[in-house]
Amino acid sequence: MPTTFERRQTVIRLLGEKPGIKVTELAAVLDVSEGTIRNDLNALEAEKQIRRVRGGAILIDQLDFPAQQPPIANLEAKRRIGHWAAEMVDDGDAIWLDAGTTAQMIIPHLKERGHLTIVTNGLHVALRVAESTDHTVLLIGGKVESGGLYTAGSTNQNLLDYLRLRTAFISGVGFTVEAGLMARAYEDARLKEKVLQQAEQVVALVDSSKIGRSGFSPFAATEQIDYLVTDSEVLPEMIQQLHRNRVNLIVCGQNSVRSYSVPTTTAQYTIGFANLSEDLPFAVAVRRGLERAAALRSNIDLVIVDNKLSGAEALRLADHLINRGVDLAIEYQIDYRTGNLLMDKFHRAGVPVIAVDIPMVGATFFGVDNYRAGLDGGQAFGRALQETWDGVYDYLLVLEEPRAGSLPAARIQGQLDGVSEILGPIPPEKLIFLDSGNTVQVSEAEVTRALQAHPTARRVGVLSFNTDAALGALRAARRLDREEHVLIVGQGADRLLLNEIRQPGSRVIGSTTYMPQNYGSRLIDIAVKILKGESVPPAVYIEHQFVTRENIDEIYPAG
Repeated sequence: MPTTFERRQTVIRLLGEKPGIKVTELAAVLDVSEGTIRNDLNALEAEKQIRRVRGGAILIDQLDFPAQQPPIANLEAKRRIGHWAAEMVDDGDAIWLDAGTTAQMIIPHLKERGHLTIVTNGLHVALRVAESTDHTVLLIGGKVESGGLYTAGSTNQNLLDYLRLRTAFISGVGFTVEAGLMARAYEDARLKEKVLQQAEQVVALVDSSKIGRSGFSPFAATEQIDYLVTDSEVLPEMIQQLHRNRVNLIVCGQNSVRSYSVPTTTAQYTIGFANLSEDLPFAVAVRRGLERAAALRSNIDLVIVDNKLSGAEALRLADHLINRGVDLAIEYQIDYRTGNLLMDKFHRAGVPVIAVDIPMVGATFFGVDNYRAGLDGGQAFGRALQETWDGVYDYLLVLEEPRAGSLPAARIQGQLDGVSEILGPIPPEKLIFLDSGNTVQVSEAEVTRALQAHPTARRVGVLSFNTDAALGALRAARRLDREEHVLIVGQGADRLLLNEIRQPGSRVIGSTTYMPQNYGSRLIDIAVKILKGESVPPAVYIEHQFVTRENIDEIYPAG
């Protein structure tokens, strides 16, 4: 039986896939009572992850379009397109967002980006960005058109002459390979032409219903488009036609995303990447780095799926990757017990495998030298305990992840050994081992219970399996108003943990960082060598560093 947490995570996933799904449907899918589902929805609403609506719920991050906006055609396809297009946006970018509904689907995914400048002629786009983010918004255009949805005309279009856009996300009413993207009105087309002149990269957001459809006024020839992002209903013959015309194509399906790179004279490879979870910033950074590395190679098509922290899902998606004809699979999955089953599937299909961070027998391992990374963090933590509490502590909470197996367990052992090297042997009665669940939410719940069970403890050290475990511990201490009672060390570093480390007086003393953004280029190098029949070592370790407030700006420059 799944745990309460796992069931609620499934509820969130189902709401993402089917907004507004009813209580009765959720109860049937999860095989629990409607009362249990209502309790789950109430708890998730209290955590501000969902909003209850009559008969069901919707995710907070799902767009609530104004009543005056017409119903959106192909909404789910556009959501998928928007989600993956947002991955092309980096901190500090200046981007153009079209007034169309597909471009609006990008907005919820920009909240975690920093210091963006968003230029648009869409009134709803401008309002939603201003309401939900701190990004700078510039509104272009003149008179208000189409029932108040966007502006048109040349009143302040000359502002574009002074802007350099990193990426323009452009839509139209139709697209054909011969004519390119087309707009409904002449003035709209002329504005978009000007936008394209100022953009380093042009990304066309075109749901499949518009491919092959004509419009009144062409504005972007096919050769001007760097990437075309569409949904999985696009016809196979259109995929082939776009491929022949050297268009980088991204097809967003319900279970996977496939990237078709511009064909080259070198051998073309299809590589599957099963990511750990699209809800974990570290895993998202790994996937983004892999996409960039594949795009630079120009001879690699990527098929991307989400294992969702589930061994069962990893097994199901392995079949999906095999059926898609991948030449090699990169598996990033959490459950070491699933590894043998996965390897059996891929071995029988003749597909070589690279295992990321969690080893699988028969696969090339790529990831962390777990013991050494843990040891470096533990030594730094021991010194911090010495400086802060004269080396005296009441308890050490150890946030581990049993599902990940022996190699990541070495990360925990390394931390314990590092602390012992600085402070001497750790009394067993002062060690409290907790299952982090590999998520912020589970870690927060476990640390909350531990702190409540020891109300008089004033010196509590926290050793973490990963970033999410460290952040969950910090949230628990804050919620109980006991932040000054804890010191925390992290493993792996994403934006949120780095921001915590930067704060004066932070209770997070530092974190070992593995630079997940650099995984991609190394993984692609290894994959291509394997596919060419070249020898590779059985294990390839990435470099790590320990980040503190003193060296963070050197390793991760702010801005």
